[in-house]
Amino acid sequence: MQTSTASSIAQAIDAAATALQARVITWRHDIHQHPELGNREFRTAALVAEHLRGLGLDDVRTGVAHTGVVAVLRGALPGPVVALRADMDALPVVEEVDVPYASKARGQWNGQDVGVMHACGHDCHVAILMGVAQVLASLRGQLRGSVKFIFQPAEELPPDGEDGGAKMMIAEGALQAPTPRAIFGLHVTSRLPTGFIGYRPGPTMASSDTLRITVLGRQTHGAVPWAGVDPIVTAAQVLLGLQTVVSRGIDLTEEPAVVTVGTIHGGVRENIIPDRVEMRGTIRTFNEQMRDDIHERVTTLAEAVSRGSRAGCQVCIDRKYPVTVNDPALTEAMLPTLQRSAGTDHVMLVPKVTGSEDFSFFQRVVPGLFIFLGVTPPGTDPKLAPPNHSPRFAADDAGLLLGVRTMAHLACDYLEAAGAVSAEAPVT
Repeated sequence: MQTSTASSIAQAIDAAATALQARVITWRHDIHQHPELGNREFRTAALVAEHLRGLGLDDVRTGVAHTGVVAVLRGALPGPVVALRADMDALPVVEEVDVPYASKARGQWNGQDVGVMHACGHDCHVAILMGVAQVLASLRGQLRGSVKFIFQPAEELPPDGEDGGAKMMIAEGALQAPTPRAIFGLHVTSRLPTGFIGYRPGPTMASSDTLRITVLGRQTHGAVPWAGVDPIVTAAQVLLGLQTVVSRGIDLTEEPAVVTVGTIHGGVRENIIPDRVEMRGTIRTFNEQMRDDIHERVTTLAEAVSRGSRAGCQVCIDRKYPVTVNDPALTEAMLPTLQRSAGTDHVMLVPKVTGSEDFSFFQRVVPGLFIFLGVTPPGTDPKLAPPNHSPRFAADDAGLLLGVRTMAHLACDYLEAAGAVSAEAPVT
């Protein structure tokens, strides 16, 4: 999607972004060295808000969904509104990367003292979007319409017992006054080399649901199992049964799906059969109907197997994030912009990702496109690079410039094309 006007400011965007590259890297290093957990991004939010106010952006709102920041850049030319989003929170991970700006931070996460690290690369996202705001603010006189900047907390889920993230930002008006026609976001990834962009139309990242199954037995001595009801053996049968939910009950030619049990807890002593066993896991799907079907199958199977063993069973499935669905028409329209930003041979159609993203909540309100930005340096095989969420995840600073350029081009190209369509529409 590119008009002659958009083309005329493309070089200005690239020049401004290149001039800002060193500063974007400095921002990224500072944020990386001072990571903050979900709903606690106070320093990061203050840095962002100060920067946006300094650029003269309008309606700079802070404290949205606890620590979120929302601001609007109004261009000199009339036109529609587009939104750009970056997430700000870090993870409870102890950093193992040997860099001068490595995190030594500690924090509290659900009652535990933990190390804190930007192990998912959200420091890159914040720095990139700060750079985009400065680039576009410098071109305000040529900018059509308005750009809404959304800096979001708690993408990695808020602490237990708290609300947060994209869903809460939407509830508190992040997509209102003004309402964007489209929203764009990106995520750095070690699975692509620096200089590459990945995209996918339609379902792109999986929904995410947490699963908790509690099998209720009757405690007895381990020497006389017949005197009680063994929840450990029953839980083992449930666990094995769950492996057939996807492999034998779901049409995997339609969409992939995952049911994983990550923890099992039960018992305190080798010769005591306990009263209960708890299993926790995750469910990932790319289709809402399939999501509902898997929930029903998991619940029915766990309850039936437990009942057959004379045990009780409690199943709790908590829906976290919907499927991240890139609007197909928007994706097709913006593909030329991605190719112009990175080069045609550096833009790749990527497979579905079973990780999840709460950017999906924004996409349920307005059409959205979420892309992937490579940050694995040349000479390193992306298949062997430590993945996001690893304590050894390391983002190549050289990849940030492409992120700034691409997000700025997406915003400008979309506004120019959407503005042109609006101007040509007949008056009714």
